[in-house]
Amino acid sequence: MKKYLKTVLMFILVLSMTFSLVGCGNEQEEEGQRYAWPLATCSTTDTITHVFATNFAEQVDKLSDGKMKIQVYPQSALGGDRELMESVKDGDIPFVVMSPAPQVSFMPQLCVFDSPCLFSNIEQARAAYNGDEFMDAVKGIYDNAGYTLLGLADQGFRVMSSNDSFEDMSFFKGQKIRTMENTYHIQFWKAVGASPTPMSFSEVYIGLQQGTIDAQENAYTLIQSAKLYEQQKYIVETNAVPDYITLVASSDFMKERTEEEQAIINEAAAIAQQAACDAADSAEQTCKEQLIEDGMIIQQIDEENWKEMQKCSEPVYENIKKVTGDTLFNLYAGEAK
Repeated sequence: MKKYLKTVLMFILVLSMTFSLVGCGNEQEEEGQRYAWPLATCSTTDTITHVFATNFAEQVDKLSDGKMKIQVYPQSALGGDRELMESVKDGDIPFVVMSPAPQVSFMPQLCVFDSPCLFSNIEQARAAYNGDEFMDAVKGIYDNAGYTLLGLADQGFRVMSSNDSFEDMSFFKGQKIRTMENTYHIQFWKAVGASPTPMSFSEVYIGLQQGTIDAQENAYTLIQSAKLYEQQKYIVETNAVPDYITLVASSDFMKERTEEEQAIINEAAAIAQQAACDAADSAEQTCKEQLIEDGMIIQQIDEENWKEMQKCSEPVYENIKKVTGDTLFNLYAGEAK
């Protein structure tokens, strides 16, 4: 698979270079790039991930007066999450935008982002991950692994959809809920009494349709775009973990850039990060309204049950701290206090 991916990347670079040479004169060729740098995602074009990626590419082009070009390749066109992370580290792809969840196998300390039920609202979560000390620590994790973290955004909380109405904690008992293949997500759902079932997101709709799973949890935008309202009646705002998105670059690629190029890339990333969060807020509200029109009922969890969910999460916190250490965990959790 990796050899195949390298072949595909080489073809893309050669093709991009050919178009650039055909369409540009010698003066532009000397001043600007000879081909567009690829940026890969595994997400579709109707997601906040794509907003983050395309806005970054647009800002790099704008801030460099067209001298720096980035081409976005969505929908796993250049590989899945693992292949993309390996390709970025090897320098085959300079940029990737993805959730930190699949990056935990490369950087175990990133499991800090899987800490459940810390934040009662998204503003708390944003204050936590934008904290200077915490962000410096997280960037150090990426640096040590051969990556450069350029930006971190979110698309709101992951919420649960089900055909059962939430009344109290007994709601969770025995529900076969689809999760990502993430140790700490699975631990959390087991702790509240559910029966977590790891599954690819591409299989979720048919899994709900056939009864293989009873429920799932994702950001509002994904629930809407995947038309899960056709199979589910309720959305329960469990808000266990925010749905994060990272913009990551190859460390080797960044070291090869001039100071001016690095400054442009970093400024573009900061602008794109804010644009992604703004788009997430707007899209979430729009999706809520649309899902209600489509017949779904949205339920919030009251304070008493939320505190019970936090209590159930305590063993998960301890397992996460064994990997992250107390300092990183407490820097992240501090805004929740």
